[in-house]
Amino acid sequence: MNPRTVAAVWAGKAAATASRLLGRGGGTAIAGLAAERLDPRIVAHLAAQAGAGAIAVTGTNGKTTTTLMLNRIAAEAGLSPLHNRSGSNLMRGVAAMLVEEASLAGAIPDAANRLAILEVDEATLPKIVDSVALRVAVFTNLFRDQLDRYGEVDTVAKSWVSALALAHSKQQTANGKGMMVVLNADDPAVAHLGRAAPGRVVYYGVDDASAGGAGEEHASDFRACLQCGAELAYGATFYGHIGHWRCTACGNARPQPDVRVTSVEMREDATALTIETADGDLRVTLPLSGLYNAYNALAAAAGAIALGLPHAAIVRALDGFSAAFGRQERFSIDGRDVRVLLGKNPTGLNQVMRSIAARDGRKRFVFFLNDGIADGRDISWIWDTDYETLQPQADFVLAAGTRAEDLALRLKYAGFGDAIPIERDASRALQAALAATPPGETLHVIPTYTAMLEVRELLAKRGGAGRFWEST
Repeated sequence: MNPRTVAAVWAGKAAATASRLLGRGGGTAIAGLAAERLDPRIVAHLAAQAGAGAIAVTGTNGKTTTTLMLNRIAAEAGLSPLHNRSGSNLMRGVAAMLVEEASLAGAIPDAANRLAILEVDEATLPKIVDSVALRVAVFTNLFRDQLDRYGEVDTVAKSWVSALALAHSKQQTANGKGMMVVLNADDPAVAHLGRAAPGRVVYYGVDDASAGGAGEEHASDFRACLQCGAELAYGATFYGHIGHWRCTACGNARPQPDVRVTSVEMREDATALTIETADGDLRVTLPLSGLYNAYNALAAAAGAIALGLPHAAIVRALDGFSAAFGRQERFSIDGRDVRVLLGKNPTGLNQVMRSIAARDGRKRFVFFLNDGIADGRDISWIWDTDYETLQPQADFVLAAGTRAEDLALRLKYAGFGDAIPIERDASRALQAALAATPPGETLHVIPTYTAMLEVRELLAKRGGAGRFWEST
């Protein structure tokens, strides 16, 4: 092994250990930063050891859940995943995971049986493609998110096209051993990437139009054809700009999916799916609610099929799936059922609130709004979010987080009233919300990203769960 890589592994492990001993977190980023400082190609050197290759998942929403599903599928198939399950999805996060897995000699144990499953930040994909010879890249969706960091959605779309062009260039230099691309046919921006894909494309989508809503949503981010600029029309709209789309001028239209949901049945805490593939149907009962989770399962199934993993492993993994940290995760606290549902952009949060609203009965909510760097400093997106969806069912609501006052103002205009309690401190906010929730009832905790990490740790301590970076 390259002495520089070995030194980087030692440095990364030392940094992670120090972070944990000092109570500064799991070292899921600092370990990668330290390792990259000594060996900027640490990700390339360690990921190349994975004998079963590598798959990356990127997109605005659903990355953490989709990669966790792929993790479970790979394990059911007898593989040993290398997975950045902490959700740390920049290069430093991928490097930290690989350093954690490597031996002190810089070797990945049981390398022949390892499959690298990489959750990748939207803007980081070109760097991953430059470092890792991906077998498969899965794209989930593209919505506005952290505009001050990413820019408009067009900027992200262009970076993805650049990543595919780079993959094509690397494919040519690797004698045709190229990357397969798995695309959401129902997202016009993602489907458009098929024109730039370096090799085989697998499309996935929901054919069951009964899962759609009435009309287009105002939170749609792509209303014009990316081929000619004319207006798009929809035969069915599922959420945001996801649906059965077609251009009204040039004939550009949703591709026919290769892996498709032909039947979807929404239940209170589960979703029953029939997934049609070229090699037969998969019937899955996913123990998560919401159409957005059906798309996550479909993306994972399509990615697994692209890797050649067996159908039986897909069904077993999805039937037995449990939520990723902070994504429909549940805790039992002093006799209360506490549900944590991450909501960090208009489309994602709208879907979360619709899945909550589909459950009968009066409800209690604590919303958290932070504006940390990982959240995006621009919080104007809350005015594009449909908090009104939950107002008719609310018995109690509390605005929390570093921008609690801004959130309370938005909730006032959503009809929750002008006397909404405000609490910036996460611990005190949770305590107040729990006190307002009778034993036996459910408290819905709906945080943005950095708030989710904080409240999830507070709840894990009280509920006896593990730290988020230890989740499996």
